[in-house]
Amino acid sequence: MQEFVGMGVALVTPFNEDLSVDFDALRKLVTYNIDNGTNYLVINGTTAESATITKEEKIEIIKVIAEVN
Repeated sequence: MQEFVGMGVALVTPFNEDLSVDFDALRKLVTYNIDNGTNYLVINGTTAESATITKEEKIEIIKVIAEVN
């Protein structure tokens, strides 16, 4: 198994005022981390509100992050 090397960031999930996932802010967050040298992203963990978002939101979050990455 390959080990993680470098700096990883546990991403938060940004929300709109109506508590829907703010995908525009998420794209900016991912881009910011990549542009500033983050080696890997930790997604849908406890920092990302994984216990409170739906399965569908989790899937869409993964898709958006993969597209940006």
